[in-house]
Amino acid sequence: MQRGKFILVTGGARSGKSAFAEKLAKESGKKVIYLATATAEDEEMAQRIARHRLRRPPDWETVEEPLEVPGVIEKYSAPGQLILVDCLALYLSNLLLKAKDRPDTEDAPDFPGEEERVLQTLKRLGEAISFSAAEIIIVTNEVGWGLVPAHPLGRVYRDLLGIANQRLASLADRVYLVVCGLALEIKPPGK
Repeated sequence: MQRGKFILVTGGARSGKSAFAEKLAKESGKKVIYLATATAEDEEMAQRIARHRLRRPPDWETVEEPLEVPGVIEKYSAPGQLILVDCLALYLSNLLLKAKDRPDTEDAPDFPGEEERVLQTLKRLGEAISFSAAEIIIVTNEVGWGLVPAHPLGRVYRDLLGIANQRLASLADRVYLVVCGLALEIKPPGK
């Protein structure tokens, strides 16, 4: 079975990444599975999720899964399918915060074991992408261009997302950076 194309779309907050990824999905002509990783932990996030839902065409199938992204990719791996994952940054946050027995504070977490668990899950994600017959588009964030986070959890998150973005970009057939609603192809096919 031939592997489907893999496209990574990255950029800052409110840069237009999701809209660009959705445009690519619409133009593909494939059956779209929209894999949403966000969870509504507060009213503002619930409103964001609702706005995203309203943008999706009615023929797209939505799968809401905050933790088992590789499993969903494996389940829907078929030629003629396109899986749009929105977004890797929230997925990574979900994985990192899932830790059992972690103190509910950013002041003194002990994360070496959690970092390794997250890295193993990211490895599994890369394997699911590499063996998928479906086309895959993953939206992610660039969080390392700002200030160094003040809290240890923020620094661990920033570092892990940077590692995840690098690993996925190396697997991707194409990578786009979206800034001010404009998409710049930073990894064209064959690079």
